Amino acid sequence: MKIVMLGAPGAGKGTQAKMIAEQYGIPHVSTGDIFRMNIKNGTELGKEAKTYMDKGELVPDELTVRILLDRVAQEDCKNGYVLDGFPRTIPQAEVLDAELTKLGDAIDYAINVDVPDENIIRRMSGRRACVSCGATYHIVHIPPKKEGICDKCGAELILRDDDKEETVKNRLNIYHAQTQPLIDFYTNKGVLKTVDGTVDSAEVFAAIKVILG
Repeated sequence: MKIVMLGAPGAGKGTQAKMIAEQYGIPHVSTGDIFRMNIKNGTELGKEAKTYMDKGELVPDELTVRILLDRVAQEDCKNGYVLDGFPRTIPQAEVLDAELTKLGDAIDYAINVDVPDENIIRRMSGRRACVSCGATYHIVHIPPKKEGICDKCGAELILRDDDKEETVKNRLNIYHAQTQPLIDFYTNKGVLKTVDGTVDSAEVFAAIKVILG
């Protein structure tokens, strides 16, 4: 069972990817984690990726796919995996598709966690983080006992730059320009499944389990 997770930033796809991995006993494969692991272990692929990252450049799609394929070729991925954070663009999806085809393989499901932009903006701009211990809250869903103060350590809670409305809108614009076309790509492959991401995460997961069987 090879799964790609799709969805806008803040849609909750990372949470669902972890739940799928746990439920079905397959690895949750995050490209960020793979890069860090390869660089830390000083692998040839890691050294190659680091030359781009040190210059502040994006790692080329072809190298990213090579690093990804190296990861999914490992023993723990023999029954499948959940890809989180890749592919992000059509060229990445095409390279991944071509390389999997060479291996006689293919993505089984592309799960799109669908949440309207206004919900994501509300969801993310309501987040608050503790400046001291890093605990996170939400002014509507998980409010602190005392406004602006961390329950755990009593330090100040802040709205992180990443969660500010303007930043969230910019990230959503990039998502719609680059990643949204993947929905058409995987629809044409006949593997796209969409779930309503506006409901509680347990309900989202229940819908995903119906799809995966």
